[in-house]
Amino acid sequence: MIDFARRCYHNAIMPNVLVRDLPEEIHAALLRRAERRGQSLQKYLAGELRLLAERPSLDEVLDLIDARRGGRIGLHQAVQDLDEERDQR
Repeated sequence: MIDFARRCYHNAIMPNVLVRDLPEEIHAALLRRAERRGQSLQKYLAGELRLLAERPSLDEVLDLIDARRGGRIGLHQAVQDLDEERDQR
């Protein structure tokens, strides 16, 4: 009885996501992947969504790169440096 109450409380505080109009072939493919891992579809999708959320988006990566401080050498200097490095090979 306590375990049931704990599960209900756990589910009550966790957000949910509802995906509408999912094509049947997409649902079937995701279900097959979950089954291959021995997981329910819900557990599989929760894990995949976690990975997606933890991976920075392209915009986030570009913002991080843009925020870096450092030397800016300019295009002409970069080309000259590359040419010199290639000549040394």
